[in-house]
Amino acid sequence: MNQITMPKLSDTMLEGTLIKWHKKAGDKITVGDVIADVESDKATMEMEAFDDGIITEILVPEGGVVKVGQPIANLEGGKKSVVKSTAPAATSATAPAATQAAPSKPKPAATADGSRINASPLAKKIALERGVDLSGIQGTGPGDRIVVADVPTTAVVQGRSAAAAAPRIEVPFSDFDTKTPLSGMRRTIAERLLASKTQIPHFYLSIEVDAAPLAKLRKDLNTAAEAAGTAKVTVNDFILLAAARAAKQHPKVNAAFAGDSVVEYASVNLSVAIAVEDGLITPVIRNAQSLSLREISTAVKDLAVRARSKKIKPEEYQGGTLTISNLGAYGIDSFYAIINPPQAAILAVGAIVKKPVVNAQDQIVAGQRMTISLSGDHRVVDGAAGAEFLATIRKSLESPTSLLF
Repeated sequence: MNQITMPKLSDTMLEGTLIKWHKKAGDKITVGDVIADVESDKATMEMEAFDDGIITEILVPEGGVVKVGQPIANLEGGKKSVVKSTAPAATSATAPAATQAAPSKPKPAATADGSRINASPLAKKIALERGVDLSGIQGTGPGDRIVVADVPTTAVVQGRSAAAAAPRIEVPFSDFDTKTPLSGMRRTIAERLLASKTQIPHFYLSIEVDAAPLAKLRKDLNTAAEAAGTAKVTVNDFILLAAARAAKQHPKVNAAFAGDSVVEYASVNLSVAIAVEDGLITPVIRNAQSLSLREISTAVKDLAVRARSKKIKPEEYQGGTLTISNLGAYGIDSFYAIINPPQAAILAVGAIVKKPVVNAQDQIVAGQRMTISLSGDHRVVDGAAGAEFLATIRKSLESPTSLLF
C-alpha cells in the first residue's frame, strides 16, 4: 500500500488545505488525472496523479488542513507520493484554519523520538539560529534532505510561525458584523509581514523623480505602438527595468540576511506585487537586469493576468531577490512597504503628480513628480548604499531613453 502525501507547493508552505476531492475511494487514477484542489499559502492548486493506481481510502476530508509530507490518501499500486502541482485551480478557499498545539522547544538536530533529522549541516545551523524545529519540515533536497531553502525565516511552532503563537487579541463583534475565516494566503501574509516588521530592522528612504521626460517618452512610444498594432508600455515597465539595472550596479541591495552571512545575488529576480482577490502575490521576473523594456513589459503583463486568474505556477513566485510595489494606479502619492523576507529591500512607487516646481532658472512652473521609497533591512543595507541605489534609479528615469538600449 502506497500513499499520496501533501506536496510542498511553495518555498514557505508548511501546510495545505484540501479544498476539494475530484476522486473518491475506489476510483482508478492514471498519470495526469486531476485528483484534488489544494490551497497553499500562495494560491489554490490542482494536484495531478503522477502514477497509475486505485485510491483505496481518503484519509483527509474536504476542508482538512494537513502538514506538508503527511498522507492524504492511500493508493494501491504506483509509488509513494504520486502527485505533482500544476496550474492553480479557479476555486476559492473557505476551509477553516487548523487548531494548533501549544508551543514546544525547538529540536533542530533530532525528532521527538530521538531519530536523526535528514538535513544538511548548514540547514541545521541556520535552523538553530532562527529557533526553527526541523522535525516538521519536508525536505526538498536529494533523498528528501532538508536544505537551507527549506528553513523558514521565522521560528516554527507545530507547523506555524512563532509570530502566530503570540497571544490573540479578542475582537468584539455582533451578529450584524461579517466574520470571515482566514484563507491560507491571508494567514500567511499576516504571519510573514508580522515576522518581517518584528524581526527585521527596517529603515526608510524616499526620493522624488522628475517624471516629465518619462511621461513624454512613454506617450511617444505608445503612439507608435498603437499605429503598429503592438502592445503599449506602462510607467511601471520603466520603473521595473530601472530598478533591475540599478540593483545590478548596487548588489548590496539585491541581497538577503542569512544569519551569519549576507548573500548578494548574481541575478536580479524582481518580485512584482500584484493585488489579487484574497490578498497579494509576488510573481517573479527572472534575470530582469538582462531584459529589454519590451521583454519586461510582456513578462509583467503575462504574470499579472495569470496571477489574477489563479494560473501561476509555484516556481513562478519563488526565488525573488527584490520586490517592487506600485500603488500609483490607485492614486497613492507615496508610501513605505514592508520588506518581503528573506529579501533585504522593497521599493514602493507612487503616482505621477502634477505640482508646482522650481526650474533651473528659479522659476515656478508646472511639473510632474513621482516619489519612490525604499524600505531596507539595516542588517544588510546601509543608508548610503540605499541612497545610491535610489539615485541611480532616478538618473535612469529622468533620462529614460537610456533604458531603451
